[in-house]
Amino acid sequence: MSHSASISASTSSSDSGMRRGLITVSVMLATIMQALDTTIANVALPHMQGSMSATQDQISWVLTSYIVAAAIFMPLTGFLTERFGRKRIFTWSVIGFTITSMLCGAAQNLDQIVIFRLLQGIFGASLVPLSQAVLLDTYPREKHGSAMAIWGIGVMVGPILGPSLGGWLTEMYNWRWVFYINLPFGLLAWFGISSFVQETPASNARRFDWTGFALLSLALGALQMMLDRGEISDWFASREIVVEALLAAIALYMFIAHILTSKHPFIEPSIFKDRNFSSGLVIIFLVGVILLATMALLPPFMQNLMGYPVLDVGLMLAPRGVGSMCAMILVGRLAGKIDPRFKILFGLLLTSFSLWEMTLYTANTNASEIIRTGIIQGFGLGFIFVPLSTVTFSTLAPRFRNDGTALFSLMRNIGSSIGISIVITYLAQRTQANHAAFADFIHPFNLSLQQGIQNGTLSIQSSTGLAAINSQINAQAATLAYLQDFRLMMWITLAAIPMLLLMRNPLRATPISPSEPKQNPVSAEN
Repeated sequence: MSHSASISASTSSSDSGMRRGLITVSVMLATIMQALDTTIANVALPHMQGSMSATQDQISWVLTSYIVAAAIFMPLTGFLTERFGRKRIFTWSVIGFTITSMLCGAAQNLDQIVIFRLLQGIFGASLVPLSQAVLLDTYPREKHGSAMAIWGIGVMVGPILGPSLGGWLTEMYNWRWVFYINLPFGLLAWFGISSFVQETPASNARRFDWTGFALLSLALGALQMMLDRGEISDWFASREIVVEALLAAIALYMFIAHILTSKHPFIEPSIFKDRNFSSGLVIIFLVGVILLATMALLPPFMQNLMGYPVLDVGLMLAPRGVGSMCAMILVGRLAGKIDPRFKILFGLLLTSFSLWEMTLYTANTNASEIIRTGIIQGFGLGFIFVPLSTVTFSTLAPRFRNDGTALFSLMRNIGSSIGISIVITYLAQRTQANHAAFADFIHPFNLSLQQGIQNGTLSIQSSTGLAAINSQINAQAATLAYLQDFRLMMWITLAAIPMLLLMRNPLRATPISPSEPKQNPVSAEN
């Protein structure tokens, strides 16, 4: 009798493990699909521009429409999940994202692709937060570290590999394939989610806060528009950017005032009373700044100043993703053994060190040095992201999980948008300032200039000679500006360290809530 019971328990455990694995693969496919699309289309923009006879300002809406739609609809994930059930929302999001990806690839003009990208952003907004919530509920609490390591691979590696994959698809085929590639991911994710993910109970108890949603949507939409179009419009010299900044600030203030006074707020303010969660939001915001800002700087630096072709740039940046994957696998193995705050600290220090090494780059830096620092930085980011995801939700009540994962992803995305805007603007400002400083050394008493004139390599007597000197000054000014940007990101990374002092060790934390189920949905079902 006992032997039979033992076999039954073993079989049940095996089935539970297999089901867990299938759920993990399914939600990871959805995560990777969405994460890739945050950067894969960037490389194809020039090709789209030529295909659709659009200006640079017009083609930028292909990115802007997606970013704004995703930002606005991501906070809606929690309410929709509670009202209609997590599995239903997840399934329809995957279906919608896949269909709109196909429509983007088949678009015949600019209006069509902007509309389809807008719809793609709406459907894709909930994919990453829902995949995180599903994994947190699928795995027991002691395995959350391993679950977040798996989830983090998709979230972190997708944006890193996106430009490489996008560049290869565009060169080998055409720009439409950066969207068509989502079809196999979408079909497999849809099949797995609809077959294995368990539905959560739907409830009409939570009222929809239209005022809160409208204010938050206005704030996020105006902020993203300002960040995306600021560089093109010369920032606050443009009336459009000033209006968008005022709208974002006023709407955000009104939203905060509203949720603090409303009986049924769009986001419950009590969610921010959790110290680990609030600290985690700040840190993931800063990590978001570093994650995509580096990827925005390195390709033009390597192409314009170091002379590498596009495909080589993609291949040299890919090892950064390998470093992240290796770190996440290692962190998953260390889950529950080391205080995750120490792992985050190690990751922040390692990432800062890699950024400091990047401040030593020159136009003659060899490929192996770029690959090495990329691997170190990817390894550091991997050590930050996984433990941070675990710590942030370790003490958060389960009823806040859907809203919490949406806010976590939202803060990362906003951080990335702000980070890219900051580094690109700072790059332009520093290039101009450096050029002015270097130009001061071009005078008849400069010994190096005199030697160049005597050797016949330089000339200040002809317009051609002056243009050649100016070209060298431009290159040196831009190189130094990139290095100053890397230094700025190093300080931003170090600024996240004090937030760790506000976090509690989840290994010693008390149970989240007496109402939290002792079994996860998988084991409970089996």
